[in-house]
Amino acid sequence: MKQLKVLSAVGLLALAGTANAGFSSTITATNDYDFRGITQTDEEFALQASADFALDSGFYVGAWASNIDFGDNFDADIEVDGYLGFTGKLNESTTWDAGLIYYAYPGESDANSAEVYGSLAWQIIKGKVSYSNDWAGTGEPSLYLDAAVNVPLGEMFSFQAHVGHSSGDAYGDEEILDYSVGAGMTLSHFNFVLKYVDTDIDGGDEDGRVIFTVATTLPWK
Repeated sequence: MKQLKVLSAVGLLALAGTANAGFSSTITATNDYDFRGITQTDEEFALQASADFALDSGFYVGAWASNIDFGDNFDADIEVDGYLGFTGKLNESTTWDAGLIYYAYPGESDANSAEVYGSLAWQIIKGKVSYSNDWAGTGEPSLYLDAAVNVPLGEMFSFQAHVGHSSGDAYGDEEILDYSVGAGMTLSHFNFVLKYVDTDIDGGDEDGRVIFTVATTLPWK
C-alpha cells in the first residue's frame, strides 16, 4: 500500500506539471524492474512514474519512483530517485548529457547513494559512464560503463541492444557484465519493449529472463 501511495504522489505531481510548458511525465508498467541486469522486484511486476521539468537551455530536473522487493531483510519497498543535469548538442548528430542522480530507499536509508554520470550519443549509438564514491551504502566506490544501440526499423519498430560493466571496490573482487537484446514498438502514445536480459553472474537467482515493458509520456501530443 505504501509504495502505491508514493507512486500515486509522483504521478499526481507529474500530471499537475504537464499542464505547464517544460513539464512531462512517464508512466511505466513492467513484469520485472531490472537495474543493470539485476532484478529489483524479485522478478515480479513493477509500476513506475516520473515527473520531469526541462528548459530550452538543456537543464533538467526530475523525480522517479518504483516499487521494489529485496526480501524480508530489506525494509524499503519503494525506490525514489531524484536527478538533475544538462544536455546539449555537439553537432546535428551528436548529443551529450551529464548529471547527478540520488537513489533513495525510504525505510532503508543506509542504502541511499549518489552517482554522477555522463553520456555521449551519436546517431543510433550511446555510451555512458556512471560513478559513485559510496555505492549503496557500502562506503566503497563503483564504476558502471555501458553502451546501447537503438536501430529504427521503419516508423513503428526498432532493434535494441545494451551491454554494461559494473566494477569497483563496492563489488569486492567481482565484476559484473550485463546485457540485453530486444525489440521496441511505438503505437499511438505508447511504447512497448520486449527484451531478453542476462548477466555473467554464476549461480544465484539472476538467470536470463524476458522482460516486457509498456510506457507512455504525458502530455500526449
